[in-house]
Amino acid sequence: MRILVVEDDDSIALPLVKGLAREGFDVDRVADGAGALAHEGADLVLLDLHLPDLDGFEVCRRLRTVSAVPIIVVSARGEEIDRVLGLELGADDYVVKPFGLRELVARIRAVARRVGPAVEATGAPSGAQQIGELELDRRTHRVAVAGVDVDLTPKEFALLAMLADDPGAVRTRGEILDHVWDPHWYGPTKTLDVHVASLRKKLGDPGLIETVRGVRFRLRT
Repeated sequence: MRILVVEDDDSIALPLVKGLAREGFDVDRVADGAGALAHEGADLVLLDLHLPDLDGFEVCRRLRTVSAVPIIVVSARGEEIDRVLGLELGADDYVVKPFGLRELVARIRAVARRVGPAVEATGAPSGAQQIGELELDRRTHRVAVAGVDVDLTPKEFALLAMLADDPGAVRTRGEILDHVWDPHWYGPTKTLDVHVASLRKKLGDPGLIETVRGVRFRLRT
């Protein structure tokens, strides 16, 4: 796996690059937002928010408009509003500095499992699945509504794919967070509502993902 580290502070970036390399990753490093946006070939991005040229949130937003590459925000900004905003803009995880290398590596591998081909190992349909006008293809990570492609973030795709595993079945918040985020998810549960709202908007039908008794969700059949 090739990881892009976006960090302008050498005292953080250099030991991080060395540590990740020791763990077997191929690592590139850039020190600003322009470098991150120009870089190609990364399998995952570790993105600092405090950059000399662009705010990290803006870099995250721009990356997400052109790529589905997994993004983990790594920042000293640990307020809930910052974590929610990062996830809303398309980040797949949010790690607050200071952090341990082992925890970061575990999060990298967890994100890679969730957004990678391993999705097909869940027992869900591996090819194209048609649910009304909604078409979902796990192999190509393609989603379309009435034949029109819909651009989803990796997290949005994973959420939709989970609900599509058994259309009409009710899923609790806990089940969704464990499956799509992490069994040890530490962040606010509000992030689930943010992603559901985004999915409803992108799919063009707010009623396609139904809320059941305010705490559970299901995909309308």
